[in-house]
Amino acid sequence: MQLGELDAWEQADCVRRGAVSPADLVEDAIARIERVDPAIHALVTRLDDSAREAARGPLPDGPFRGVPFLLKDLGAMQAGQPYYSGNRALRDLGHRSPHDSYLGARFRRAGLISLGKTNTPEFGLQSTTQPLAFGPTRNPWDLSRSSGGSSGGSAAAVAAGLVPIAHANDGAGSIRIPAAWCGVLGLKPSRGRVPIDPTWIGRSFVGFAITRSVRDAAALLDAVHGHEPGDLFRVPWPSRPYTEELGADPGSLRVGLLTRAPVATVHPDCREAAESAARLLEAFGHRVELGGPPALFEEERGLRTWVLGTIEYRMCLRGLAQMLGRPVRPDDVEPFLWRLADPEGPGISAEDFVDASEWQQGWATRVASWWAGGFDLLLTPTVCEPPPRLEELALADPFALLDRLGPHMAFTEPFNVTGQPALSLPLHWSADGLPIGVQLVARVGREDLLFRVAAQLEAAQPWRKRRPALHA
Repeated sequence: MQLGELDAWEQADCVRRGAVSPADLVEDAIARIERVDPAIHALVTRLDDSAREAARGPLPDGPFRGVPFLLKDLGAMQAGQPYYSGNRALRDLGHRSPHDSYLGARFRRAGLISLGKTNTPEFGLQSTTQPLAFGPTRNPWDLSRSSGGSSGGSAAAVAAGLVPIAHANDGAGSIRIPAAWCGVLGLKPSRGRVPIDPTWIGRSFVGFAITRSVRDAAALLDAVHGHEPGDLFRVPWPSRPYTEELGADPGSLRVGLLTRAPVATVHPDCREAAESAARLLEAFGHRVELGGPPALFEEERGLRTWVLGTIEYRMCLRGLAQMLGRPVRPDDVEPFLWRLADPEGPGISAEDFVDASEWQQGWATRVASWWAGGFDLLLTPTVCEPPPRLEELALADPFALLDRLGPHMAFTEPFNVTGQPALSLPLHWSADGLPIGVQLVARVGREDLLFRVAAQLEAAQPWRKRRPALHA
């Protein structure tokens, strides 16, 4: 039995049946990491000793008891582990997580054993994972290409078979973009489905994971969803476990197909990926119609996005200063962040911030109202282009880099703003063997519908046996 070929649910089942022990799973995963990670550089921190200790000791009797796992080095925390957020100053300080975050604690209770921390761009601000502090994570399908961002280390690790499941999070596409480029599955749950710690007050940020199978995503969401006291955002509790949605009949759905992007040119391979998925859906009896939310193409949004983006960059500097215990200097961060935050530039007034926030909320309402008009799902390419070469994204000028990266989020970022669940599925490969993801978007709270349809697509066009050239 090749343990690395099993998904997380199958590995946990082996532990439940006594076929293997958690220690067996951990040692096998460590061996895979040692063989393959030097080539892809998915990890920035190894936690071999603590993982071995956890595997020997009593583990929570969760659904993934004993399954090896990786935490992205941003967002979810587990107490005492290194925590750098892709930043050189935190790396040099040897910063460590002071406590378990909500999601970090829920991963522990699920029985997952953390073997390490995965690479991420500095503070998760780019759609490619090549931070100056740690170097690039390479795509296991083609080592010259990007694994995506900001959860690129996690996506590359799962795609290469290092672990079956890895933590990820998403503020503008950071789960779905790397999932699409690495040929794995990436779910961004509804805002409020998975708790966010009180310090994360942003409305667009969601934490979850990257997986190989629909089953793993459903079972993990069963394990980690739910509210914490004082949560700002809440969604209704699911009517039954998400694993029970797999194989359930979704009925005949009305699906919009959108293959043009508001701020990007869509590569023909990505358009074909969505159109091919549309044909599959039609074969299941779903009704597919061209089009999507008209509000996605409103040109007014650009200025408001600039205001809110600048505030986000400046909040990164403020948070870093709190962790360092001193003011941030230009050499503490990458030029990309320092220039875009423009900390010595003109201020943004409170009125400008409130105006941008109010306009964006109205825009989100206009986008989401498209589903209220009778549509069940929106189908799009996940990203407007196949995974680019790393050298194309290694631009020294911060504004040129922003212009290059921005179009990657054209199909993903809107649904962070609306809070809707969105799922990237690895249903297509280009002629030269590069994975291309397709995205399904549902109404807020309808992860159940995404799982039903994803299970149909996985059964009709299975991807788990497709492996990159570099695989453990």
